[in-house]
Amino acid sequence: MIDYHVVDVFTQTPFGGNQLAVIPDATALKEDQLQKIAREFNFSEVAFVYPPEDARHTAKVRLFTPTTEIPFAGHPTIGTAVVLAHLGKGPEMTLELGVGPLDCHATETEARFTTRVPFEVLGRPETGIVARALGLPIGSIKSKRHMPMICSLGLPFVVTEVQDRAALAACNIDFATFKAGVSAYPQSGDFAQYVYCQGDGCVHARMFAPLDIVPEDPATGSAAATLAGLTAHLDGEPVDLHIRQGEDMGRPSRIHAYADQGRVTVTGSVVRVMQGQLLV
Repeated sequence: MIDYHVVDVFTQTPFGGNQLAVIPDATALKEDQLQKIAREFNFSEVAFVYPPEDARHTAKVRLFTPTTEIPFAGHPTIGTAVVLAHLGKGPEMTLELGVGPLDCHATETEARFTTRVPFEVLGRPETGIVARALGLPIGSIKSKRHMPMICSLGLPFVVTEVQDRAALAACNIDFATFKAGVSAYPQSGDFAQYVYCQGDGCVHARMFAPLDIVPEDPATGSAAATLAGLTAHLDGEPVDLHIRQGEDMGRPSRIHAYADQGRVTVTGSVVRVMQGQLLV
């Protein structure tokens, strides 16, 4: 039997934020079991923890969505660091992910990580296909600062600003257009859409990745990091973002992302909600 922990990330309240399952010692699992276990949990991601390849580091972490392994994601990095802190690691730790080692600081209730992965613009999708994917009229897309852009800090997202909070709330995704988006823009991965607006002194955001069996994600730390990287890229100065996500799906989340001098730091709270064993 193999222990697992379930935590809610980017929240201080149980059953808020984004769910994450962490297997703190995955060494006994077979390779062909990892994707099956991730699909069984059916969370946005599951984190499998292994001994580090570099003895100076804390652990190696592999991340799986319900359909595939990915090199990096924000809320699993935060959640895994908190689980490891609960198990006696830290507070300073270095986690090995597919994008390379990330420095983390974690307590039993909060964590932060810093990435120096270079910010990239991978493409500029046509506004009409983005609007159709989101189920919005094209006039809801705001273009004064930037048009929709495929951006990455290790994981690609189509980043789009909309006019206001009402437009953000009105998103109603079209599955067929997501498939068309992947075909037209293969560099986008699964054409995941990170949509945001400014208001109330913060950023309001939503993230949709239906082709990865994530119709909507309540908290997306990797996308928050990417938005911070994009904003710093556009403004040419340090950026400090307080992001609210998950409110439209009843799982409110709070994410802090800071970008400066080629690095992005993401911070969030974590609540432990379950613990159990895999009977495999």
